[in-house]
Amino acid sequence: MTWTLLLAMHVVLALALAAAWHRRVERQRQQDVLDEREAHSGRSVEAAPLQTPVIDLSRCLGCGTCVRSCPEDGVLQLVHGQASVVNAAACVGHGNCVAECPVGAVTLTQGDLSARRDVPVLEESLQAVGAPGLFLAGEITARALIRTATQQGAQVVRSLGATKRAGAGELDLVIVGAGPGGLSAALAAREAGLEFVLLDQETVVGGTVAKYPRRKLVLTEPIELPLHGRMPQREYEKEELVQLWQELAERHALPFRGGVRLERVERCEHGGFVVHTDAGEFAARNVVLAVGRRGTPRRLGVPGEDLPHVAYGLIDAAAYSGVRVLVVGGGDSAIEAALALAEQDGNDVEIVYRQDDFFRIRSKNKKRLEAARQDGRLRVRFRSTLEAIYRDRVIVRSRSAEGEQVLELPADYVFVLAGGTAPFAMLEQSGVSFDPAMRPASQTPAVPAERGVGLMPALGAGLALSAATATFLLWHLDYYGLPNVERAGDPKHAWLSPDRQWGLAFGFFAVAAILVNLAYLLRRQQWLGVRFGSLATWMTTHVGSGVLAVLLAMLHAAMAPRDTPGGHAFWALFALLATGAIGRWFYAWLPRATNGREIELASVRKQLDGALQLCGNDAFGRRAKGITSELLARRQWRSTFFGRAVALLGLQWDLWRSLRNLRSEGASAGIAPVALDGVIAAVRDAHGAAVAVAHLEDLRAVLGTWRWLHRWLALLMILLLVVHVVLAVMHGAFASGGAR
Repeated sequence: MTWTLLLAMHVVLALALAAAWHRRVERQRQQDVLDEREAHSGRSVEAAPLQTPVIDLSRCLGCGTCVRSCPEDGVLQLVHGQASVVNAAACVGHGNCVAECPVGAVTLTQGDLSARRDVPVLEESLQAVGAPGLFLAGEITARALIRTATQQGAQVVRSLGATKRAGAGELDLVIVGAGPGGLSAALAAREAGLEFVLLDQETVVGGTVAKYPRRKLVLTEPIELPLHGRMPQREYEKEELVQLWQELAERHALPFRGGVRLERVERCEHGGFVVHTDAGEFAARNVVLAVGRRGTPRRLGVPGEDLPHVAYGLIDAAAYSGVRVLVVGGGDSAIEAALALAEQDGNDVEIVYRQDDFFRIRSKNKKRLEAARQDGRLRVRFRSTLEAIYRDRVIVRSRSAEGEQVLELPADYVFVLAGGTAPFAMLEQSGVSFDPAMRPASQTPAVPAERGVGLMPALGAGLALSAATATFLLWHLDYYGLPNVERAGDPKHAWLSPDRQWGLAFGFFAVAAILVNLAYLLRRQQWLGVRFGSLATWMTTHVGSGVLAVLLAMLHAAMAPRDTPGGHAFWALFALLATGAIGRWFYAWLPRATNGREIELASVRKQLDGALQLCGNDAFGRRAKGITSELLARRQWRSTFFGRAVALLGLQWDLWRSLRNLRSEGASAGIAPVALDGVIAAVRDAHGAAVAVAHLEDLRAVLGTWRWLHRWLALLMILLLVVHVVLAVMHGAFASGGAR
């Protein structure tokens, strides 16, 4: 008994320590996610996301499948046990989160386009409003996904049908841009038997993709191309994809003309178009513009940027080694290029960026950049602009708290990766409108239809199976009603005993149901590449197979589980079913309140910023924000559940002390009493919201411990089941159908 008690103490303490450590890591992760979300929330209208995932917190179960299924890093994260949009600007419209959510809690909607003049006004057919016959496809439509571009290109051409030329010398179609959208349109035109030409300013097909860095992964979802069908791989590197496109262009003899730059598209009186290029004019009934949004690389307008060692894109970083490199820019392209160059032997890499920090890059790139800076592989110079470029050096103007200074930095190569000048002016001249007034009024997205998790079918099936089991037991009550010591003399013992015929078969089927139940984890986590079938169906199967496994285990044990590994496995299985059924729905109820409070806290912080602006004193504003941030962090993240439970009076003392200091400093700074009262009220509201979030998060964590119990019970059940099967084999229970 003493040894058992000692072992139990070790197990309980180990689990408690693991739970406490896991809780601390989770709290830190949530704080980091919320900080990142706040950093991305202040984007300007021009940088606002074009597509935005929307999470319905009243439905979100917190399974995290949408987070794992998103190919883009940092768009979605789990906060307070539910999905949250952290960086909507990084969303490019894969739609995996929508397809994977088992309860329809995720929708993908367009961002606010009411004030944007960088998104063309298109009809649903992708035809430019007010310009019949002029279509857009690909990145210029504000959809950056390769899969979307290929779908758009094929959609536009197929909507035209197999029309023929109206007159001599006129083509059915001119396609401008040989990227994924233009190439798909060209293949669809060849499939439809149209007379067309495919133009691009580059000399090879591939468009912007062909300019990506070497071995960059550019495709993570399967796509279909006209005349080719579904592409065999899910993932392609740049070289593989461009080679495939070039092979398709040659195989189907696409009329491709490279090195041709588009100047404008002009509408003719008879309704057709004349496409003006630097290589001549092309007459056509219809035009598809599958051009990119980047257009021509943005130039800095500084002396020396035309020198031969200045480049506006990086294709192969391995071609540079042992050189001094300066990268200008702060977007993902600039950061990825700098990191690739820093990985080459002997390179000295420095980034020059005009802002205070990198606000537009993905979190994965930011982590890689910080690691490279800590390792000394590259340097970053913020608040700096390039003034001039010479053959072996550059002039940089840098700003700091001490003032401005002009620096001379060595540079063998200069990469200017500051974005591009979009072809919007040329498109407007060609008849494409960007006027928000012509865009249909924004409408609130419709609430998605509840898809459910299959709970009703699963529970209905479980009830039917339970009723069938009860019927079977009543049918054979003359055997199951006997004491264990008397069953051996009953004739039915030969086929209902756990190690005989039907009883043994019940055990086999129970193990099979358990394996099916555990297979749900493969689908949810997408382990071993298991992605087929909807998660809702798998969840239904998970619930149904859990109920079935318990019922079959009951019959296998002949309704009398004994004090053996098999009997213990049965009770662990039963407890597993109970924790899975009860804990899931209690856990799903609470997080809505927590995330709602988090939204309230964000709103209160904005009110605080507004109150501080009325003070008209920047120094006091910075001091007040610092005190408030420290107060909120201490209340929301650094204190513990038990600390908050026993220190309610201390919370008020903490708040009172902070407000007293703020009032004293505000009075000394000459802040008007009315403005100071507004700041004090906003800080008090923010403190109350932070405490409420912390308490709800603690309660969610308490209810969330069912996950630990559920997982450990599952592991215990599997171990006991393995022991039970091994012992059965060793005792020959399976020999001759279980008869002994």
